Amino acid sequence: MTAKTRKIVHIDEEKCDGCGLCVPSCAEGAIRIVNGKAKLLAENLCDGLGACLGECPKGAIKIEERAAEEFDEAAVEKHLGRKPAPIHAPPPMGGCPGSMARSFKPAAAPAQAPCAAGEGRSELTHWPVQLTLLPASGPLWDGADLLLAADCAAYAMAGFHERLLKGRTLALACPKLDDAGAYVEKLGHILAHNDVRSITIARMEVPCCGGLEHIVREAMRNSGKNIPVTSVVVSIRGEVLSMAPLKT
Repeated sequence: MTAKTRKIVHIDEEKCDGCGLCVPSCAEGAIRIVNGKAKLLAENLCDGLGACLGECPKGAIKIEERAAEEFDEAAVEKHLGRKPAPIHAPPPMGGCPGSMARSFKPAAAPAQAPCAAGEGRSELTHWPVQLTLLPASGPLWDGADLLLAADCAAYAMAGFHERLLKGRTLALACPKLDDAGAYVEKLGHILAHNDVRSITIARMEVPCCGGLEHIVREAMRNSGKNIPVTSVVVSIRGEVLSMAPLKT
């Protein structure tokens, strides 16, 4: 495969102590411990997003720009021993009925709510909510303000619905456990072919969650769009630590 200049992981073996914390954070399985050191198995397995960066306690991993083989999603799927599924593939007959797309308005609060005092209403306007399951195009995205949220954010932040979700189209993703390359492709298609007005990222303070920002940057670059992005960092105690524009 022809090499070209692109972003790719670089591992400093002198700093690496072989702890292995970076291995599970790489969704492509591109990093392994070999002879007591972290190794990049193949250039074409690394997407260059850097989800592994925050996992190294020794600072032995960084992203550099150099001539390298292009990222090959098919090679990743083969390496991981699975078959890639097309983005627009409809669910097979007999598939999970819970993945059926639907839209709805948040229910109006009743005059005398039967719920406990202080319990707010849901601001969710559609289903499903996981980025992998969401349609790549359609009315859901017309003039949408997208909230790309880490799975953990809604659990940590008590006012998630009122402060972040209200008026936004939700997409959930986990940059640590899920396939970041597939997310870049899916989100890039959504941004390129729909009228998304803004993006808000809701991420946790833990370093690996910064992968959501990398995903948005790459998807934006691939889409050719220039959409305002705000990154909200939530602490593990549910506090909003920062809310600032993301440099794309």
